[in-house]
Amino acid sequence: MNLGFGEIALIVFVALLLFGPKKLPELGKAAGKTLSEFKRATKGIMDEEVDKSTENNK
Repeated sequence: MNLGFGEIALIVFVALLLFGPKKLPELGKAAGKTLSEFKRATKGIMDEEVDKSTENNK
């Protein structure tokens, strides 16, 4: 899923049309928080899997 400059520009343009320039910083901040929370949750799941696999090997 490689996005080029044209695709990214189109996405930004559509976002500007839908939400307006005043809402975009808020949307970006919310998206960043959501992504960091998802990464944190995924890391927690992976850590649990590693713990289970090490316990099973004992």
